[in-house]
Amino acid sequence: MINTILKYAGLFILLLLIQLLLMDNIQFSGYVNPYIYILFIILLPFETPSWLVLLLSFFTGLILDMFSGTPGMHTSATTVAGFIRPYILRLIAPREDYEQGITPGIRSYGIRWFLIYVSVMVFFHHFVLFYIEIFRFASFFSTLLRVIISSFFSTGFILLIQSIIIRR
Repeated sequence: MINTILKYAGLFILLLLIQLLLMDNIQFSGYVNPYIYILFIILLPFETPSWLVLLLSFFTGLILDMFSGTPGMHTSATTVAGFIRPYILRLIAPREDYEQGITPGIRSYGIRWFLIYVSVMVFFHHFVLFYIEIFRFASFFSTLLRVIISSFFSTGFILLIQSIIIRR
């Protein structure tokens, strides 16, 4: 139990540091903004209670907001991602359901399952984040393009990080 808590605390700190120091400085013509800190919520164990997922999601976004000067944007997006997580997991559950003690990942359920899971989670997170940032529907399609392109790059970075974790 203590090892699991330390593992996730380390993952939390590492992902936030990578996000704040490296990923926040990547922008390509205003359309590509990769956000990999969502991986913390994605990799939480299946049996994590929904209230704890929501709480961890909220604090993840809150800490990122405090350090990046975006009051409430990341908090809202990560809380929505934490809220829809159980529904997405239920929607893409394998026939035999999820095994106890297994965490989401490529090693556990394969690349196809993990790609679907990550893509949907990242898309919802980015959709909420970018539409809260712009806060109007006047630029709906340009913002949607930004959501799709950033989701693609974020998913790519997350798959890269997951493959590095697997090699260890």
